[in-house]
Amino acid sequence: MNIKKIIGEAVVAGAIFGSSALPVLAAGGFDEFGYNRTAMIFNGTGSSWCQAKSLPANCQGIYSPDKLVMKWNAEWDRGNAEGWANPPYAAWENNEWNGKNGGSGTVWHYKIVWVGNYNANPSLIPDGGYGIWGQFAVLMDQGTDPSFGPGHIWFAHANPSGYGAY
Repeated sequence: MNIKKIIGEAVVAGAIFGSSALPVLAAGGFDEFGYNRTAMIFNGTGSSWCQAKSLPANCQGIYSPDKLVMKWNAEWDRGNAEGWANPPYAAWENNEWNGKNGGSGTVWHYKIVWVGNYNANPSLIPDGGYGIWGQFAVLMDQGTDPSFGPGHIWFAHANPSGYGAY
């Protein structure tokens, strides 16, 4: 497993399991870390994501200064609130990393959906995707990373890769 995949999984884990405890501004705007719960978006850096979780600002290592945009739908919030215990969910989450402005140099994109217990039913994972945390599928995991050399890399490209199929 590569470091970018591990970091992406850590960010998504934080979005899944840690996001419900973050403060929300009464007007529904962005908090000091970059979360806007009303709009279901995070617009910050790896560092601000770390700080929102009460972790050291450099918890993402070389990726800490990278720009990070996460988006999710209301079903994702419902799953978080319920501890993912009352399926089914039409939940999706999207992560976009950009380290081209003084960060790691990496640009990466993840698309993740709730699919159900794929350990009990492996066919829930779409062709070209992979499972994560027992209930979720990564539909897209792709980007560029200077540590892998030049070029574009795909770790997952599910078919279908759109959220509406799940």
